[in-house]
Amino acid sequence: MMRKFSLLLAGALMGASAMSLVYGAPGSTANAASSDTYKQLAIFGDIFERVRAQYVTPPDDKALVENAINGMLTSLDPHSSYMNAEEAQDMRVQTKGEFGGLGIEVTMENNLVKVITPIDDTPAAKAGVLAGDYIAKIDGTEVNGMTLNDAVDKMRGPVGSPIKLTIIRQGADKPIEVTVVRDTIKVKAVKYRVENDVGYMKITSFTEKTYDDLEDAIDHIKKQVPKDKLKGYVLDLRLNPGGLLDQAVSVSDAFLDRGEIVSTRGRDPKDVTRFDAKAGDDIDGKPLVVLVNGGSASASEIVAGALQDLKRATVVGTQSFGKGSVQTIIPLGENGALRLTTALYYTPSGKSIQGKGITPDIEVDQPLPPELQGRDVTRGESDLKGHIKGADESDKGSGSAAYVPPDPKDDLQLKYAEELLRGEKTDPAFPPNPEKAVMNQ
Repeated sequence: MMRKFSLLLAGALMGASAMSLVYGAPGSTANAASSDTYKQLAIFGDIFERVRAQYVTPPDDKALVENAINGMLTSLDPHSSYMNAEEAQDMRVQTKGEFGGLGIEVTMENNLVKVITPIDDTPAAKAGVLAGDYIAKIDGTEVNGMTLNDAVDKMRGPVGSPIKLTIIRQGADKPIEVTVVRDTIKVKAVKYRVENDVGYMKITSFTEKTYDDLEDAIDHIKKQVPKDKLKGYVLDLRLNPGGLLDQAVSVSDAFLDRGEIVSTRGRDPKDVTRFDAKAGDDIDGKPLVVLVNGGSASASEIVAGALQDLKRATVVGTQSFGKGSVQTIIPLGENGALRLTTALYYTPSGKSIQGKGITPDIEVDQPLPPELQGRDVTRGESDLKGHIKGADESDKGSGSAAYVPPDPKDDLQLKYAEELLRGEKTDPAFPPNPEKAVMNQ
């Protein structure tokens, strides 16, 4: 197993899509199609030419073909798709975890781009951009009327290139113009802090940098709290949509001494790949609580499932998303890439979480604030049209509310985890007994 193997673009903090990725190579062969299949392809060709020749307005040939391809792929399942060259590049940026940009987290508010926070030691921070600023113009172009993605695309660019922002700031009597020179922005996939005698680590996505960021977080926590004072760790996987499969394996292995982490199984019964843990627990056997909710999907479910089945951690929260499929990214040269579902993954006990999700050892609901009450914030694979029905999927389905309070003081799931670690709450599920690990036979 390789240990070294998320999308903050020019300012927007974007999550990786809810999938685990392995990379394939171009030029894969397919089984020969039957004569009936080629007749159907001939019909498609006839329809394509009819549309090009007779549709009321001249259509875009490239868009027609791309939409036809995507129509075929999305009919398979919600996670298979075709990516054109631009989309494939965006995907590579997401998984790499670094890009040429400004270094600000943003959202859209009142038809303007609002700065949530500038990231420390980035071009935006050095240029004086502040949290709460509103970006009204980008290189002289009005932001009003743009989507957030449009604004983000406009702020992205080559390292070393300048960009002029027109900012509206509370208390300023007129707009402020700031010139920022783009630089390489490295996104931290793991955020961490110390809560007195508890180490808290939140993985936002599984990118090429996640394992290294996790190791850095563990090292810093150990330096801040003496070993005899440290009660344990909280690993927060809530609202984590997933990412790279190999990073999920490496993150799981950081807390495990032995055992199978995950297996993937393709169409052929013989096509089984197993990933096993190596000796060495990076947190020295300290107690571990994992937090999940309806926003925990794919790679985050691999980690939660491995640590739960192997009795290394207690899982707290609500039912996870339930995405148990693996997508292979097959490059298509200048034409983009094919994202194709090629396998399902299984937890160490041999169970598929597809359409079911990870059931917490201790269920703790997080109340919604007044502004969200009555709105549907539940997320789950089983609700997606055309999803692959899981072997263990029931009428109950998968998923739960995907909400985490912005203020830790209001976070009941986090409070519960910390109280478990400090012995202020007790539950038969904590601490788990590794000798009772559930393994696939």
